[in-house]
Amino acid sequence: MTEPSEQAKPADAALMAADAARAAEAPLLAVEGVSVRLGGREVLHDVSFAVGAGQFTGLIGSNGAGKTTLLRVILGLTAADSGTVRLAAANGAGHHTGQRARVGYVPQKFAFDSDMPMRARDLVALGIDAQRLGIALPSRRRRERVEQMLAAVDALAFADTRIGSLSGGEQQRVLIAHALISRPQLLLLDEPLANLDLASAQGVVALLARICAEQGIAVLISAHEMNPLLPVLDRIVYLAHGRAASGTTQEVVRADVLSRLYGRHVDVLHVHGRVLVVAGAGDDSDLEGHEGGVSGGSHSGGAEVVL
Repeated sequence: MTEPSEQAKPADAALMAADAARAAEAPLLAVEGVSVRLGGREVLHDVSFAVGAGQFTGLIGSNGAGKTTLLRVILGLTAADSGTVRLAAANGAGHHTGQRARVGYVPQKFAFDSDMPMRARDLVALGIDAQRLGIALPSRRRRERVEQMLAAVDALAFADTRIGSLSGGEQQRVLIAHALISRPQLLLLDEPLANLDLASAQGVVALLARICAEQGIAVLISAHEMNPLLPVLDRIVYLAHGRAASGTTQEVVRADVLSRLYGRHVDVLHVHGRVLVVAGAGDDSDLEGHEGGVSGGSHSGGAEVVL
């Protein structure tokens, strides 16, 4: 029997070549050979991918795969042990301008006290002055920008509600508006769909896809479940054991590519419009399980659902 690592090498080489060709087209973000060790453990190993202007990219992996660490490296909050991250702004023709791309960020966890006297519009307004010192003075221009961002994320109806009283989906819309008001060219989101119900998650994904298309903003969104994102993804960066495969979903979400990434044989199944990545339950290696709503290893056919 052919080992997964041997069988996937030609596909991986073609995938890396295709990704390098796309990276040459003046990407906003280029991650090249990034490795990170934390607490004596290698969290990321030789991760490379690129994100172009207006592209919607999913950063997919289980809990502990290294998604948040990778976003922190891109933001400059965690130092890489090796490799480089380039954030280069591009003009309408796709050529670099020599300036650093502006980046917006929506963090993974943001707990708001229900008694905190801050309205949704107040939080959005704080994004205007994130890079400035001193107290911002009210102005009609500021108010108009806040209204525009609230309208862009369909949040005008609860703009005057205390942020701690909003639902999870409503808070995510406000946080996205807060990140967008500084007019970023790249928007990073760390697990924005976590703990949202299905309807709220679908609403946030549709909102991000619309903003990406209408404003030409590149989106890099992390998630442990790719199925809610599949209808809108241009590209995917799939993380497992700190290693990454990147490209289109058709290039990456394949048995040969993911088998090499995990270091063991896995299958990719398409069931009722969903994608499942499964591995034999008899294999005792430490493949992470992270398919939304499915856990355990006793599935029919001796398969364990892992994504």
